[in-house]
Amino acid sequence: MEDDKEARRGFQVRDRRRFSETGEVREESEARTTEEPARSAPEPAASPSTPHGDLPHHDAEPVTFSTFVLGLSTQALLHLGEIPDPVTSVLKRDLAAAKQVIDILGVLREKTRNNLQSGEETLLDSVLYDLRMRYVELARSGIKEGQ
Repeated sequence: MEDDKEARRGFQVRDRRRFSETGEVREESEARTTEEPARSAPEPAASPSTPHGDLPHHDAEPVTFSTFVLGLSTQALLHLGEIPDPVTSVLKRDLAAAKQVIDILGVLREKTRNNLQSGEETLLDSVLYDLRMRYVELARSGIKEGQ
C-alpha cells in the first residue's frame, strides 16, 4: 500500500523551450511533458550571502555552445518582433538591437571557425542565415521600430 502512494506522487516537467534540440522552432503543441518522481527533500534555499541569492536554484542542464547560440537567436527574434516579450507579451521591434545580436553571432562564428563540432557549426550557420534574412527583409520593407 505504501508503494502505491509513492508511485502516484510526482510532478510534471514541461519543456517550454522555443527551439528543439536540432534548433528548429517548436509549435506550442509539441511541448513535451514527462512524469518524474517527487523529490524526497526540498532543495535548500540559496543563502543571502551568495551573489545570486535571489535566483531560484534548480537542476538545469549545463549551458552548451548550442544552447548559448539558441539563446542569442531568441534575443534576436525578440528584437525583430518575431516573438512576444516574455514580460509584457507584446510584439515590439528594435532593429538596432536585433542587428547588434546578429553581429555578435557573426563575430562568434568568425572567432570559432574550424573549432566547432559539425552540428554546432551547422546550427550557427543556419541560425545566422535565418536571422540575417529576416533582418534584411524587415529593413528593406521599411518597417519602423516599435511596430
